[in-house]
Amino acid sequence: MWPPVRASLSPGHAATGESGRSPVVALTRPACDDDGMSAPRTVVFVLYEGMQLVELAGPMDVFAFANEMTSRPLYRLLTASPGGRSIGVGGGLTLVVEHSLHELAYGDERIDTLVVVGGFVSGAVSAEVVRELPALARKSRRVTSVCAGALLLAAAGLLDGYRATTHWGSTERLARAYPRVTVEPDRIYVHDRNRWTSAGVAAGIDLGLALVEDDLGREMAQQIARAFVVFGRRTGGQDQFSAQLRSQPARTPAIRAVQQWLPDHLDGDLGVSALAQRAGMSERHFARAFRVETGTTPAAFVEDLRLEAARRLLESTELTITAIARSVGYRHGETLHRVFVRRLSTTPERYRQHFAPAERPADEMPAVVGTTAGRVLGDLG
Repeated sequence: MWPPVRASLSPGHAATGESGRSPVVALTRPACDDDGMSAPRTVVFVLYEGMQLVELAGPMDVFAFANEMTSRPLYRLLTASPGGRSIGVGGGLTLVVEHSLHELAYGDERIDTLVVVGGFVSGAVSAEVVRELPALARKSRRVTSVCAGALLLAAAGLLDGYRATTHWGSTERLARAYPRVTVEPDRIYVHDRNRWTSAGVAAGIDLGLALVEDDLGREMAQQIARAFVVFGRRTGGQDQFSAQLRSQPARTPAIRAVQQWLPDHLDGDLGVSALAQRAGMSERHFARAFRVETGTTPAAFVEDLRLEAARRLLESTELTITAIARSVGYRHGETLHRVFVRRLSTTPERYRQHFAPAERPADEMPAVVGTTAGRVLGDLG
């Protein structure tokens, strides 16, 4: 089976030791088996000083695992940097890069997918990367970014007239600096024509899975997700933050305990009186302290949790709207309908049509055990 990418430590640099030098990871391009099958799709990862390793490794491993699960190479993974220079990353590693951005931008290599990873980029490095991106994009079937990589695409003019997202800490900067980009700040990833942009860190895996699903179908993406022990379908339309993360954790232990208890008890009585009783506080004091410490009211917090749970059920199950409403604490489907219209400007039915998978729900997919993915995991174990 064709190994899609090999990582090795250069001789003498297995660990920081007598030489005092950092370990060097060599990212090498594997050869393509001449088996008469169609050529693999070339994926180019744009690297630079200040990049974050996880934002390269996440999507790269998704493509690499797709190769491992088949009898032929599906993706050819290349790395490129300004001048082809090696890249130092956190943890003392140095990535030995195969190509220069200029070489790929003006050479004969055709690019299927261009991936600009995120990180903390200086002005000088940014200029080197941005200068080559337009030519690289013209050669690419689709142009993508992870996290703050969207800022580099925007600086190159490649997101003008497109919808896009980035890490929540950079969305305001993206919108302010590049007004021609329609920024969707709460999305995990955004797909607009041949542009794909994602939020930070783990969202790079979501982006990789979405790209594989776009190429190879839902089942392949789901098998990889199971192998990676991640959600098979965190849709691009989902918020970057859950309701729990959007609110502040309360300082008072009794209120914080209520916050943590709520998500598993959405079908119960969650009025202020009942929650105050659970916290051992008066209703008035509980309501006031909850708002001061969390930044939201108890009622709004509960509604956020119920709406979030309903969205997950609409995306992943075939339960009726009424059944979903009752499972998250509403007596009638009409109540859930009103909440969706007021909060999301859509109905539960339309939301399901937009975000539910076209094929079987994830919990009905065949288990990884006994599949190609299962055999690969067994080999890795």
